[in-house]
This record gives sequence, C-alpha cells and structure tokens, in this order.
Amino acid sequence: MKLTRTVKQILSWYESDSLGTKANLARLLMHGRLGGTGKLVILPVDQGFEHGPARSFAPNPAAYDPHYHFKLAIDAGLNAYAAPLGMLEAGAGSFVGEIPLILKINSSNSLTPADSVPDQAVTASVDDALRLGCAAIGYTIYPGSGKALDMMEELRELAREAKSKGLAVVVWSYPRGASISKDGETAVDICAYAAHMAALMGAHIIKVKPPTAFLELPEAKKVYETKKIPIATLAERIAHVMQTTFNGKRIVIFSGGGAKSTEEVLEEARALYQGGSNGSIIGRNTFQRPREEALALLDSIIAIYKGKA
Repeated sequence: MKLTRTVKQILSWYESDSLGTKANLARLLMHGRLGGTGKLVILPVDQGFEHGPARSFAPNPAAYDPHYHFKLAIDAGLNAYAAPLGMLEAGAGSFVGEIPLILKINSSNSLTPADSVPDQAVTASVDDALRLGCAAIGYTIYPGSGKALDMMEELRELAREAKSKGLAVVVWSYPRGASISKDGETAVDICAYAAHMAALMGAHIIKVKPPTAFLELPEAKKVYETKKIPIATLAERIAHVMQTTFNGKRIVIFSGGGAKSTEEVLEEARALYQGGSNGSIIGRNTFQRPREEALALLDSIIAIYKGKA
C-alpha cells in the first residue's frame, strides 16, 4: 500500500530512526480501517497480568482464549494488537501477517503487596518480539514511583536495543507513587508531564490516560492559571497533552480505562478526536463485551476517528 501524505509527514518527525524502525511505524499506521489517516485504534490485552484472569475475562468467557483477541482485532480492522509474551505466542502462528503485533515486555500484577513501591518486571525481550514478527515493543514506566528511575534506565537499554534491530517503541506512561495523590494520577499537569517524559525517553508512540481538569502540583498550577492554559474540556486537555509531546510531533494514544457505558466510550473518543489525539488503545471496554457488541462499538470508534460520527 502506498504511504499517504499524512503518514509520510508523521514518519518525517522521527529524524534519527533507521529505515527498519520507520517501516514498522508505517506498518502500524497503514494497517486496518484507519490505515493512512494518522489515527490508530489498538487492542491491548495485558489485563490478565495486571488484574487477574477472572476480573479480566469472566464478563465474556470467550476472551479466555488468546485466539479470541487476535480475531477481534483483525475483524474490527484495528491497527495493531498488543499483549504479553504468552498471549502472543499462543496465536502468532495462526494469524501471522494478519495484524501488526506489539509485545508488552514488562508487567505487574495485583498480587504484589499494596504497600510496595509501584514497579513492573521485565517479562519478555526484544528478541522475543523479533521472533514473533512484532512491529514494536511496549514498556510501562511509572513516573512518581520510587522505582521510576530504575524503570527509565531499563527502558533506555530496551529502547536502544529495539531501535537498533528496527522495532518501534511504545511507552505506557502511567504516573503513580507515594508522592502523587489518587486524583493526581490523572491530573492534567501530571498526565502532560508523563507524556512529555515518554517523548524525552525516545518513545515513538506514547500511551497515557485521558486527563481530568484537576491540577496536582502547586508550582504547575500557578503556571496553568497565570498563562491561562485552557483545560476546562477534555478536548482542550487532550490538545494540551499533544502540545507537550514536541508540539504534536509524537504519536500519542489514550487508554480506555475501566468499564464505561457505550455512550461514555464514544463521548470520550469524540473528545480525543477533537483534541487532535492520534487515537485510542482500548481493551476491557471492548473484549469484556459480547463479540458483536464489541465489533459494533469499535466500528463506531473508527467512524469517529474518520471524522464521520
């Protein structure tokens, strides 16, 4: 498929990357029903690790089967499917070449003591991603955690290796830790800071949560108020996050979060689109629904990112 002008422009922003890495970014940007638009909708299925199998899949028991998620992402016409090592190994052969894959190479779990410092274990490698034919690796950092600096150093090495072998790097940047309140984890100043840090770490694609209008840091609050940075609506906050990622020159996608009604999901997607985001990475709000309902929801989300809804 011939690259569109939009995709060529996006690739031009990654000035130092190899042809191999740019080719894999192009794979992600050109695949599926949003191919060529510069928008992405990705299915992530790492919730079994993070929350446990019953909490993740019991609402739709068919989703215990790894093949279910490959098929859902393919049939919905998504740009990519992201999952931990075992999930991808369980279906990569059956669906080879049908959808770009992102290997999530670090994970946490809900059995970790609640009072422990937020951290994730590296559970896969760059070579695993190559073996499985992936277009990218995915890695989570927790800005604000007592382990954040260690996680950033791990990311530095894994990103260097991935880029040297022609893979793209996707960074989940989720603020949390003793110094950040629960409201602060999705505060607009904190989300923007987290997105900016991921860009500074060399991420090609950045995943953050949709920010609220709450402001966590007193010194940042002064700047937002004196400079009159618009943050009243979600679309304004999304535009601000995009601005903080090199004035929109990095791909930023936003997570779907916890369970929402269909209209809530679509309302959020409309705000993401209006704010200029590159798209959504939405898991539980799709695969926990019955398959046909999930496909209908994804169809509506894609229509929004095409500017048709």
